[in-house]
Amino acid sequence: MYCITITAPIGEMDSLAIFFVCLLSLSSAKASSNIGVNYGVLGNNLPSPSRSIDLLTTMKAGLVKIYDANPDILRQLSTTKLKVSIMIPNNEIACIAANQSIADEWVKNNILPYYPKTLIRFLLVGNEVLSYNTEQGHKMWHDLVPAMRSIRRALRSQNIRDIKIGTPLAMDVLQTTFPPSSGTFRPEVRDSVIVPMLKFLQRTNSFFFIDVYPYFPWSQDPNNINLDYALFRGNFTSKDPGSGLIYRNLLDQMLDSLIFAMSKLGYSDIQLIISETGWPNSGDIEELGANIFNAAIYNRNLIQRMTAKPPIGTPARPGVPIPTFIFSLFDENQKPGPGTERHWGLLHTDGTPIYDLDLTGKKTITDFAPLQTTKNNVTYKGKAGCVAEEGSNILVMEIDRKCN
Repeated sequence: MYCITITAPIGEMDSLAIFFVCLLSLSSAKASSNIGVNYGVLGNNLPSPSRSIDLLTTMKAGLVKIYDANPDILRQLSTTKLKVSIMIPNNEIACIAANQSIADEWVKNNILPYYPKTLIRFLLVGNEVLSYNTEQGHKMWHDLVPAMRSIRRALRSQNIRDIKIGTPLAMDVLQTTFPPSSGTFRPEVRDSVIVPMLKFLQRTNSFFFIDVYPYFPWSQDPNNINLDYALFRGNFTSKDPGSGLIYRNLLDQMLDSLIFAMSKLGYSDIQLIISETGWPNSGDIEELGANIFNAAIYNRNLIQRMTAKPPIGTPARPGVPIPTFIFSLFDENQKPGPGTERHWGLLHTDGTPIYDLDLTGKKTITDFAPLQTTKNNVTYKGKAGCVAEEGSNILVMEIDRKCN
């Protein structure tokens, strides 16, 4: 059988305001509330897996997520206590959905050689599958949940019951996100994909994995979204007129829009895991707010929030922990697209930090050394001409000045 993946939509939606507060029972589905890191390898200058895993342990990460089942990385992880999330690539979903023996073989080849010595805890089927909007992409949508079911059967046939199955989705799975109480899924995937997926997650006591980046809505509408609101700082608040809930940061607002959307379909008790979040440390000259200062502030405040004890949760789910993976371990210089795509790293490729960070959350914001302020938090109106690199920060020079 020929298997393929491919590309991204957006739909339409109705709106209904529901207020609910839901404290989940975290019995057998309890996930570590430690901070995790996404370890991508799309770079030609990255350290070896051995060195990279050493760096992760030195940073005191609690979890790590990789984008395949790389044998070298999984072998190196067997010497650590890191809880591991691995991924089935998008182009293998169709085969696994169509043939149980292929799912069985995938588990035998990619899980059994490393488990249980490597602490594989999450097996993700594909990556942002519902963002692919071509004819082939639509086929992948409908193969997604059948593939998840096949992989679960394959795990259970090996008597493996402590690996949870999920799939990371992007925020474009929602048609409506603001205010949060109006959150609704895109109609073209709601009944055909989302409902059976939520049913699967509930039945298997698993998690909804969401890639959520406040940087993008802020950078696309900086005049109407306060930067401090996106960076978890300041006294700016927003009230949801439907639920009456008060929001003090953009991440909570985005997460609750997903929680409300699930609740409207009758699934208000599925726990969230943030499979990706972060802030770019650099980018192209016209990419607003992509700098070391904002990246450090966002991730430091994020960690403080997600490691708080007792857990903070969100306004719609107060007190509920949200395991969180920061994107990413390194800048990846071979990723295509605008400059920000290659600049989400926490570390330089020599292993030194791009900015100081404490993944344990024990360091308060005031414990860190002051950061150099930046000049690209407002829309750039000059010619995209002369720029100079300072570390990973792009500094705009005088518009008429010649570059040496």
